[in-house]
Amino acid sequence: MFSEHNPRHTVVVGCLVRNSDNELLLIKHFKRGWEIPQGRVEEGENLLDALRREVLEEAGVEVEPGPLAVIWSMLTPPSAVIFTFLGRHTAGELCWSDDSVEACWFSEAEALERVTGSVMHDRLRVLLEYHGTTLYRAYTTRPYQVQMEACLPFAPLGS
Repeated sequence: MFSEHNPRHTVVVGCLVRNSDNELLLIKHFKRGWEIPQGRVEEGENLLDALRREVLEEAGVEVEPGPLAVIWSMLTPPSAVIFTFLGRHTAGELCWSDDSVEACWFSEAEALERVTGSVMHDRLRVLLEYHGTTLYRAYTTRPYQVQMEACLPFAPLGS
């Protein structure tokens, strides 16, 4: 049960994966449509192992995790903290499982056209603009609205 003394957050990892042709990996979720591979971190699992597992489960490929690009805090229940990395495809051919209905490589422009959900479209856009500094964003949904944005170590943007 949630209380202010015992908060509950789901921990999620996501990855913007590029292949040797610099194309982006998207998976098609059966409800949400096209998005980057992402999923919950299991109890006792570290973030990088979770990231590798989620990409393998959703797209059938192996990745080498790169920099932590953005940490997202979803403030609307059910609350979640999403650690989003950049990564490189290292092995495997695309295939999908129960976690996705399709997986494909796209150019940046094609990916931005395919990802239509407001949260994931903004997430993809921000990841594509990564310039070497980890970004923190807190947001709410219904409607999607960014509540706070900062560059780590939490220096407010524009200050």
